[in-house]
Amino acid sequence: MKVLIVAEHLNGKLEDITFEMLGKAKELGTAEVALLGHNAKDLAAQLGKADTVIYMDSPELAQFNPETYGKALKAIVEARQPDIVLIGNTSMGMDLAAALSVDLNMPLVAYAVDVAPDKVVSSLYGGKMNVESSVSTPFIASVLAGSFPADAGRGDGSPAIEEMAAPDLGGAKVRFKQLIEPEGGDVDITQQPILVSVGRGIQNEDNLPMAEELAGKLGGAVSASRPIIDNKWLPKTRQVGKSGLKVKPKLYLALGISGAPEHIEGMKDADLIIAVNTDPKAPIFDYAHYGTTVDLFDLVPALTSKL
Repeated sequence: MKVLIVAEHLNGKLEDITFEMLGKAKELGTAEVALLGHNAKDLAAQLGKADTVIYMDSPELAQFNPETYGKALKAIVEARQPDIVLIGNTSMGMDLAAALSVDLNMPLVAYAVDVAPDKVVSSLYGGKMNVESSVSTPFIASVLAGSFPADAGRGDGSPAIEEMAAPDLGGAKVRFKQLIEPEGGDVDITQQPILVSVGRGIQNEDNLPMAEELAGKLGGAVSASRPIIDNKWLPKTRQVGKSGLKVKPKLYLALGISGAPEHIEGMKDADLIIAVNTDPKAPIFDYAHYGTTVDLFDLVPALTSKL
């Protein structure tokens, strides 16, 4: 199998999903990496496990733009003719994978957690259902972050670097204006030894003080899954997950969090994970060291009282 991985990077740093896909590609066969950007060739040195890095440089590729990146990626796939294309199932990858599938008439299987030459396993409904799709090459798979170990894709080496001229990328209707990042000044959850993390199960903003009191007793801080942030109950700086922050506390106490793959990616490396969820089939229990289906509204006040 010839597998093409689309490297994802931001602010001069390769994202973990790139190394996850690279490790998987090496299991499947020959691994090629499509690296798009401007003055980003130095990133190829970090892709030691790759057999080949195809680097495309253009000022129009300096910042992610679905139009320009889509045109560039299409040119690379047409030139390299891979059997499998692996793209991260991220905010960037979801734009690219769907467009590439249409442009090249290649089937796309999304939310992939496992990839083989003849089948792709997808995780749906927040991880509550796995669906196996039969496929034949060539095809595209968009991979959920956290599906494969990133360390498998890291390593020393000197991959062949082939520079490829970019196609005409002018005239794009979508223009990059600015990257908006969270403001500083809040608690840095990446440095906290203990996190009490809340999800949909907390029900409403009025119940947050209960979690904050428990976190205070434990000497930690409150963090949250994406729905809490989307509802603006807590600032973006408290979000754990692929689109938030990756944390590795000594204790991660998950209250009312189902365990969607995007959230798991942000906290799976915690030393100790304790999950509280009334749904015994919640995916979070697949990753927790300890768990209980006791109602958090019964457990948290009792635990706070004991502390």
